[in-house]
Amino acid sequence: MKKSDRLVITASSLGTVFEWYDFYLYGSLAVFFGTLFFPKGNDTAAFLASLATFGAGFAVRPFGALIFGRIGDLVGRKYTFLITIIVMGLSTAFVGLLPTYEDIGILAPILLTFLRLAQGLALGGEYGGAATFVAEHSEPDKRGSSTSWIQTTATLGFLLSLGVILTCRLYFGENEFKAWGWRIPFLVSVILLLISVYIRLKLHESPLFLKMQSAGKLSKSPLKESFAKFQNLKIVLLALFGATAGQGVIWYTGQFYALFFLQNTLKIDFQYSYILISASLIIATPFFIIFGKLSDKIGRKKVMMTGCLTAALAFIPIFKGLTQFGNPALSAAVQSSPIVIYSNNCQKDCKDLKDYLSKKGYNYAYQAISQEGLMTRIGSIEVKNFDTVVFDTVLAQAGYPAKANINEINFPMVILLLTILVLFVTMIYGPIAAFLVELFPTQIRYTSMSLPYHIGNGWFGGFLPLIAASVVVQTGNIYAGLYYPIAIALMTFIIGTLFIKETKDNELDRH
Repeated sequence: MKKSDRLVITASSLGTVFEWYDFYLYGSLAVFFGTLFFPKGNDTAAFLASLATFGAGFAVRPFGALIFGRIGDLVGRKYTFLITIIVMGLSTAFVGLLPTYEDIGILAPILLTFLRLAQGLALGGEYGGAATFVAEHSEPDKRGSSTSWIQTTATLGFLLSLGVILTCRLYFGENEFKAWGWRIPFLVSVILLLISVYIRLKLHESPLFLKMQSAGKLSKSPLKESFAKFQNLKIVLLALFGATAGQGVIWYTGQFYALFFLQNTLKIDFQYSYILISASLIIATPFFIIFGKLSDKIGRKKVMMTGCLTAALAFIPIFKGLTQFGNPALSAAVQSSPIVIYSNNCQKDCKDLKDYLSKKGYNYAYQAISQEGLMTRIGSIEVKNFDTVVFDTVLAQAGYPAKANINEINFPMVILLLTILVLFVTMIYGPIAAFLVELFPTQIRYTSMSLPYHIGNGWFGGFLPLIAASVVVQTGNIYAGLYYPIAIALMTFIIGTLFIKETKDNELDRH
């Protein structure tokens, strides 16, 4: 690899790592934000509200793709993703300065949501610029390999956020961290912003963009050319439903939802859940490069579709394995003493009980009965009405643990299962940047590739934690949240296999 190519990849990747770090801090701290920025009184509702705010940043990512994609196709790749990283860095720093609900009331979640929206807009413009910039500098037979470095950045940014948070939580202690120490990881983004801007100012504009600019062939209306022409719109839709939607749900299941599952369902202490996730990320991250290189040889489509299918088939067995090896007592209690709620009007009678069981991460089923009142069977024990003290006692007698016993966690097996989840991510995410860049002509590439990527990741993937958690609360099945990513991954596999052509031999310098 030439020195100039290494500079392009390093500068683009490093800045994108920092931008993902900024964006994912909120997700890593979502368990705290429910109590910090939302009204107290219902912990489940507050947690779901914090996940909804997390999802809001993803909701606007496609709009960021349109805004900054257009600028990138009109003005240039380099200066566009300079703007995006500045917006991201400042928005993240302001989260670290934001007063809580206790300080300013309802204004706190409003301001938090506004900053998440700003982050989402910025990220919507960042990824397309970085991927396009690197691909347009790369040799044709190494585009998968070169752009796969960009693909590592989301995972590395997530890993960096976990590392900084873990360090702060251990250094300050839980009480200090909850009180004010959570702000430090957000404020650190100012330092990362300065480094990123300094490095990116050293880059030169994409040679393909400069060539088209000098020839006067730049698009005058990237949005119209991208989405008003049926031929290009069809490719955008195929890219969304046949690639990025499945990639988005696999990414967020394998990393974010896995973290939520360890902490909120299996009740594994934060330091151990962070270590487990981090270990799996470290082990699996090189496979982004491996699968990117493989896609240069056998094609993007084969690697990506294999990842979609295997992930869809393996999600439920893997998460059941995480329960078995991460919290054996919970796994045993679910088998030996299932929880069944009986009521003739569960919407009225069961709300507090469902919130209680969901917060504890316990499986439960519901059966309608004719007589009025609420009754719950825990194994062979029947409990009438709902009283937390009584339920705490009965559940403990039935073997349900309040939290995971660290001495019972099978660390090697949990890390292995988490690593397999991340390997699914690397299979589809490693080649996808090259795949998207190769689909579209140069003059509208930034705009056209950014929109399906950010709808797939921002909407299909970004709302996954909220959708999955809501399904679990409604059904009482701790694995029911996985039905959503499984369905989307299978949809992508079918559409991608039947309707998308291989792209690895496509010329980038085309109109």
